[in-house]
Amino acid sequence: MATSPVPGDIVPFLRYADPRAAIDWLGRAFGFAPILVVDDGEGGVAHAELRLGSSAIMLGGAKEDTLGMVSPAAAGGVTQGVYLVAPDTDALWVRARTAGAKVVINLYDTPYGSREFTVRDPEGHLWSVGTYRAGSWEG
Repeated sequence: MATSPVPGDIVPFLRYADPRAAIDWLGRAFGFAPILVVDDGEGGVAHAELRLGSSAIMLGGAKEDTLGMVSPAAAGGVTQGVYLVAPDTDALWVRARTAGAKVVINLYDTPYGSREFTVRDPEGHLWSVGTYRAGSWEG
C-alpha cells in the first residue's frame, strides 16, 4: 500500500488579541486542554496547542506578519469557522452559553441528521458544534 503525499490531518490555527484569555475560554466553553503554551518573551503567547478528544488546534497572539491574519473584529467579519464534532451537543450548548458564548445559531436538528449550534467566542471566531462527522463516508 503506497503512502499518499497528501496530508491526513487538518489542524486549525487561530490568532487572538488575548491568547491566554482565549485558552481559558476555550477550556470553559468546550473542554479544550492546553498541551503546549510557548511564551513570546513579553508575557504573551507565541504558540499554543490545545487538545479536544483526539483533535487539536493551534493558536497564538495577533501580530503583523507575512500571514496577514487579523481578528474577526479587525476584519469586519469572519472568513472561516471551526466545526467541533460532539456526541452530546446539548451539554456543550449549555457549557458554551455558560462561558459567555454569543449565540449565532440556536441548537437545532438539521435535515441531514445532525444536532448542532453555532456561537462566537469573545474575539468573534465562529465555532459550530454538531453530531455530524464530515468525511465519515466509506470509499
